[in-house]
Amino acid sequence: MKILMDLCVVPQVEGVSLSPYVAACQKILDARGIKNTLHAYGTNIEGEWEDVMAAVKACHEEMHKLGSPRVSSFIKMATRTDKDQSLEDKVASVEAKMR
Repeated sequence: MKILMDLCVVPQVEGVSLSPYVAACQKILDARGIKNTLHAYGTNIEGEWEDVMAAVKACHEEMHKLGSPRVSSFIKMATRTDKDQSLEDKVASVEAKMR
Protein backbone atom coordinates (compact mmCIF):
# COMPACT_ATOMS: atom_id res chain seq x y z
CA MET A 1 0.00 0.00 0.00
CA LYS A 2 1.34 3.43 -0.96
CA ILE A 3 1.60 6.05 1.78
CA LEU A 4 2.11 9.81 1.86
CA MET A 5 3.67 10.96 5.14
CA ASP A 6 4.83 14.11 6.84
CA LEU A 7 7.53 13.08 9.32
CA CYS A 8 9.24 15.07 12.04
CA VAL A 9 11.80 13.09 14.07
CA VAL A 10 12.93 14.87 17.22
CA PRO A 11 15.91 13.53 19.14
CA GLN A 12 16.08 14.78 22.71
CA VAL A 13 19.64 16.04 22.99
CA GLU A 14 21.53 18.90 24.58
CA GLY A 15 22.01 22.01 22.50
CA VAL A 16 19.93 23.92 20.03
CA SER A 17 20.82 22.60 16.57
CA LEU A 18 19.26 19.38 15.35
CA SER A 19 20.54 19.68 11.78
CA PRO A 20 23.15 16.89 12.13
CA TYR A 21 20.36 14.54 13.20
CA VAL A 22 18.07 15.69 10.40
CA ALA A 23 20.90 15.11 7.91
CA ALA A 24 21.42 11.59 9.25
CA CYS A 25 17.74 10.77 8.76
CA GLN A 26 17.75 12.29 5.26
CA LYS A 27 20.71 10.09 4.35
CA ILE A 28 18.73 7.02 5.45
CA LEU A 29 15.75 7.98 3.28
CA ASP A 30 17.98 8.71 0.28
CA ALA A 31 20.00 5.51 0.69
CA ARG A 32 16.78 3.49 0.71
CA GLY A 33 15.53 5.24 -2.43
CA ILE A 34 12.48 6.65 -0.67
CA LYS A 35 11.06 9.73 -2.36
CA ASN A 36 11.23 12.64 0.09
CA THR A 37 11.21 16.41 0.29
CA LEU A 38 12.79 18.18 3.23
CA HIS A 39 10.97 21.25 4.52
CA ALA A 40 11.56 23.61 7.43
CA TYR A 41 9.83 21.48 10.08
CA GLY A 42 10.01 17.95 8.74
CA THR A 43 10.09 15.79 5.65
CA ASN A 44 7.38 14.78 3.20
CA ILE A 45 7.73 11.13 2.23
CA GLU A 46 6.11 9.00 -0.46
CA GLY A 47 6.48 5.26 -0.78
CA GLU A 48 5.26 1.81 0.07
CA TRP A 49 3.98 1.37 3.64
CA GLU A 50 6.56 -1.25 4.67
CA ASP A 51 9.47 0.68 3.17
CA VAL A 52 8.49 3.98 4.76
CA MET A 53 7.83 2.47 8.20
CA ALA A 54 11.15 0.60 8.07
CA ALA A 55 12.91 3.88 7.24
CA VAL A 56 11.22 5.64 10.18
CA LYS A 57 12.47 2.84 12.44
CA ALA A 58 15.96 3.18 10.97
CA CYS A 59 15.87 6.94 11.66
CA HIS A 60 15.01 6.26 15.30
CA GLU A 61 17.79 3.69 15.57
CA GLU A 62 20.28 6.14 14.07
CA MET A 63 19.26 8.92 16.47
CA HIS A 64 19.95 6.55 19.37
CA LYS A 65 23.32 5.58 17.88
CA LEU A 66 24.17 9.28 17.65
CA GLY A 67 23.60 9.63 21.38
CA SER A 68 19.97 10.60 21.84
CA PRO A 69 18.48 8.60 24.72
CA ARG A 70 14.93 9.54 23.68
CA VAL A 71 13.44 10.12 20.24
CA SER A 72 9.93 11.30 19.40
CA SER A 73 8.32 11.28 15.97
CA PHE A 74 5.37 13.31 14.84
CA ILE A 75 3.68 11.67 11.88
CA LYS A 76 0.82 12.65 9.61
CA MET A 77 0.07 10.08 6.97
CA ALA A 78 -2.53 9.14 4.45
CA THR A 79 -3.38 6.28 2.14
CA ARG A 80 -5.82 6.17 -0.77
CA THR A 81 -7.47 3.35 -2.61
CA ASP A 82 -9.42 5.38 -5.17
CA LYS A 83 -6.39 6.71 -7.09
CA ASP A 84 -2.60 6.83 -7.13
CA GLN A 85 -1.69 10.27 -5.80
CA SER A 86 1.78 11.75 -5.40
CA LEU A 87 3.03 14.56 -3.19
CA GLU A 88 3.31 16.74 -6.28
CA ASP A 89 -0.32 15.99 -7.22
CA LYS A 90 -1.51 17.29 -3.85
CA VAL A 91 0.43 20.54 -4.21
CA ALA A 92 -0.58 21.01 -7.84
CA SER A 93 -4.26 20.61 -6.93
CA VAL A 94 -4.07 23.49 -4.45
CA GLU A 95 -1.98 25.67 -6.77
CA ALA A 96 -4.50 25.17 -9.60
CA LYS A 97 -7.28 26.42 -7.36
CA MET A 98 -5.28 29.53 -6.48
CA ARG A 99 -5.12 30.67 -10.11
